[in-house]
Amino acid sequence: MTEAGDADEAAQDAVIAGYRALLECSERMLALAREADWAALVELEADYVQRVERLAERDAIQALSREAQVRKAELLEGILENDLEIRRHLERRRDELGELLGTSQRQRDLQRAYGGGGGRVLGAAGRFARGEP
Repeated sequence: MTEAGDADEAAQDAVIAGYRALLECSERMLALAREADWAALVELEADYVQRVERLAERDAIQALSREAQVRKAELLEGILENDLEIRRHLERRRDELGELLGTSQRQRDLQRAYGGGGGRVLGAAGRFARGEP
């Protein structure tokens, strides 16, 4: 093979390796979502976004062989499946947080209405004269 052919093959391999790394990262993100480790998930997602940006630049300039295109499609399918499941976990968490916020709001409203100095009892002695009904 020629030097240009070797370089092209190496560049294609780098693109496919980038997609493999994205798949592995998405698998770690999915594991964190399943464990409800939201802080770690957010941190890893920042790294994932940077990887996607770098790979998009490399992928945009590199033509892929038919074989590499098939492998890329397989990797993308796995990434998208993981992404879908991660989104489901995040939606459930969003719903849980919404319920907690609603409960908190109701408790705060009740506290304002019935507790904490909001409902003062006024002394009646000063309002009524002694000896009068």
